[in-house]
Amino acid sequence: MAAEDEATGRFCLGRLERVSLRDAWPDEAGHFTPWLARAENIALLGDTIGLDLEVEAREKGVGPFWADIVCQDTATGQKVLIENQLEQTDHTHLGQILTYAAGLGAATIIWIAERFQEQHQAALDWLNRVTEEDVHFFGLEIELWRIGDSPPAPKFNIVVKPNDWAKMISERGKQEGELTEGGAQRIEYWTAFREFMQQEGSHVKCQKPGPQHWMVHPIGKSGIHLSSIASSGLSEIRVELSLVDRFAKWNFEQLEREKQAISGELGAEPTWHNPPTKKSCRIYLRRAADIGDRGDWPKQHAWLREKLELFYRVFSPRIQNIQVPPEEVDAEETDETVP
Repeated sequence: MAAEDEATGRFCLGRLERVSLRDAWPDEAGHFTPWLARAENIALLGDTIGLDLEVEAREKGVGPFWADIVCQDTATGQKVLIENQLEQTDHTHLGQILTYAAGLGAATIIWIAERFQEQHQAALDWLNRVTEEDVHFFGLEIELWRIGDSPPAPKFNIVVKPNDWAKMISERGKQEGELTEGGAQRIEYWTAFREFMQQEGSHVKCQKPGPQHWMVHPIGKSGIHLSSIASSGLSEIRVELSLVDRFAKWNFEQLEREKQAISGELGAEPTWHNPPTKKSCRIYLRRAADIGDRGDWPKQHAWLREKLELFYRVFSPRIQNIQVPPEEVDAEETDETVP
């Protein structure tokens, strides 16, 4: 609340003052990127564009290059690339975001700068028009403001966003905010499951509970994650390894070569799902379950935990050792280095 001037009885209002970004963050890599990667600050960025973001890595290696921040969109499990620039945009950073996005298989690309040049806004707008519907480009300008001696406050301004983004976020908000009875029950189900995993000291990380019938769990490699599924319609629960980036088919084939050994280590024959008309693939185990039976939740959660930790133990070392396709290696060797 504003202070009151005792002599006049009127409120004293402060004046906003613009603060130089370099005053707060002298070095982009050493100061701004670590600041943005903190949970409360990545949440501020996520709120600006309507996504729930979870940081996976800082200075993530992409071939011989380094992406500033890689996040996960917790609602979909997809990769989000963030590239920072504490001055006006330039062609070098435009090239970098394309290189990093391709290498990571990112579905959402966020370019943050002090100021966007018109031609770079136009470039992102064009990319949003010509790329697939599940790929999204954002351009955000960042400002710092303070009143008097107060600490500077950051403000993100969207200058480029995907076509129909407001509609997409509105639809997602309806799904997550205007909960059906089933959606509310799923939030309770996943909240109880995450608490159970934490109490048991599981090393498998759980995302923020939501009204979806799935929960995503990172496994330490871009484009691949574990998923817990609780399907009321199919009356079953599942644990699956999801392969979702542009290397999904290749990665699936490499794992399939060890099909017999994997089945032996899992103690069961999983379903290997590789639909020819889709880019993503899945490997999963399932069991019958009544999601509406709250009294059975502890048993369901115990099964999910057991299979998640088993999947992590069986698949994690294997996916870390999978090499990129030979044609990708050849392409990297012939590409010019982006500074």
